[in-house]
Amino acid sequence: MTTLYIRDVPEQVAEALKGRAAAEGKSLSAYVAAELARIASRPTNAELVARLRDRDRSGGPTVSDILAAVESERR
Repeated sequence: MTTLYIRDVPEQVAEALKGRAAAEGKSLSAYVAAELARIASRPTNAELVARLRDRDRSGGPTVSDILAAVESERR
C-alpha cells in the first residue's frame, strides 16, 4: 500500500474531515483513504464521454423521430 502525504490543507478542510471521520467512528487516515478510493473508482468526465460515444445507438429513436414527436406535440 502506498503512503500519501498531503501538504497545505486549509485548517477548515482538515477540521471538517476530522469531524466526518469521528462521526463515522474512523480515524482521519481511514476516512480519507476511503474517500479517495471512492473518488478513484468513479469514471472521469472524459471516460463517461467515451463510453457514451461507444454505446450502441441502434434501437433508440432517431433525431428525425424526436423532431417529429416534438412537432406533433406543438400542434
